[in-house]
Amino acid sequence: MDDLTRLLVAAADGDRVTLHAFVKRTQADVWRFCAHLVDREAADDLTQDTYLRAMGSVERFRADASARTWLLSIARRACADEIRRRQRRRRREEPADPTGVAGHAPAVHDPSGANDLHDLVDTLEHDRRAAFVLTQVLGLSYAESAEALGVPIGTIRSRVARAREDLVVLLKDADGVTELPGA
Repeated sequence: MDDLTRLLVAAADGDRVTLHAFVKRTQADVWRFCAHLVDREAADDLTQDTYLRAMGSVERFRADASARTWLLSIARRACADEIRRRQRRRRREEPADPTGVAGHAPAVHDPSGANDLHDLVDTLEHDRRAAFVLTQVLGLSYAESAEALGVPIGTIRSRVARAREDLVVLLKDADGVTELPGA
């Protein structure tokens, strides 16, 4: 059992000092995960929502998975709920559009050529982005990421590989590169 899991087990037994230590050690990863899955503006609220959900169910934590994996799977669900809320709100607020393109702003080219990697990662398809952020940004193993997302490890490997391919294409397009060095 890893240190974070031990902290969560102790916190589940009512140790508030241990609970504080657990939150302090995991908060940055939860925030970054939420920022990547939804957006930076919502990350604070989603992080808080994640911990509220986690503390509401901590007594059911059985330590079958690591505490970090358990917590990030809760964060993923909080983010998914927020995305669904936004989609419902957008559908209610969009005026009828006979062309069927409401809500789609025209793509804006960045003439400076300065592209933030965070913004590029945010353009990835949701499942690929989640797998990429867990493994490449937060440093979870493929097995931990698979558990957090509730998919087989091979699916994580595939999503990360495809996310990398997508990012290479995005970087090439953003920089106006037609061929990567050494390719």
